[in-house]
Amino acid sequence: MDVLRTRDDRFADLPDYPYEHRFVEVDGGLRTAYVKAGPAGGPLVLLLHGEPTWSFLYRHVLRVLADAGIRAIAIDMIGFGRSDKPAAVADHSYARHVAWMGEAVFSGLDLRDVVLVGQDWGGLIGLRLVAEQPERFAGVVATNTGLPTGLTRMPPVWERFRDVVAAAPELDVARLVASGCVRTPDPGVLAGYEAPFPSEEFKAGPRAMPALVPNTPDDRGGIANRAAWARLARFDKPFLCAFSDSDPITAGADVPMRERIPGARGQRHVTIGGAGHFVQEDAGEELGRVIAGFVLG
Repeated sequence: MDVLRTRDDRFADLPDYPYEHRFVEVDGGLRTAYVKAGPAGGPLVLLLHGEPTWSFLYRHVLRVLADAGIRAIAIDMIGFGRSDKPAAVADHSYARHVAWMGEAVFSGLDLRDVVLVGQDWGGLIGLRLVAEQPERFAGVVATNTGLPTGLTRMPPVWERFRDVVAAAPELDVARLVASGCVRTPDPGVLAGYEAPFPSEEFKAGPRAMPALVPNTPDDRGGIANRAAWARLARFDKPFLCAFSDSDPITAGADVPMRERIPGARGQRHVTIGGAGHFVQEDAGEELGRVIAGFVLG
């Protein structure tokens, strides 16, 4: 496997992102990046991003959580952010991403009594980790995400997105992020999303992920997700859905979680107004307050 590593100077002077990156290794040497904020003794939250973003997405959430006395860790998926980037699209699979993140969270960082916050692929991967080792998790906040089984097709707007990513001769990461926001981020912010990808050869991760979302009954990821659902149907720790009101991709994905996961029953689930798919970008401070209220009770 050929692996690329983005130069450090690409991440200089990012707006509202003063965090020092740290690293753990997975799979025999792949470097996985993470940042942390908040007091060492505070309750612990794990923030997982999705496609095509990285922990920069959580910059406002990190600040709100730290100010509330919560310890927060945001990890960059392999292929994204400051993490190492396998150079071939074929190097990326759903199973590999679950394994890489699981090794980082369970072995590298040894996180326990942690509240998962997952958005987009952060939920597709993070919920698999919860199903795998539920004893490590104190709760879950699911935001604009789900755990697709392939038994129901993804919405047409998502299929168009998948096809655009596959066909684009040059993948415009900033444009993808902007299209998922209600309000177009400032140019400096959009540059922050482009920072991990100095050229097309670094974009195998963002290229690969849309096609890995289970969308047919025989998809291996969907079969694994159906097994995960069976385990999540016994997860009785607090589980909150905090979806936005303007995301056509994940609209309605909260319903099966509310209905099937015991810990979601009786929760005061939240709809965040005026926010698109990237709710952290449109309403990061509000999402941070929702998470803080959930964690602190």
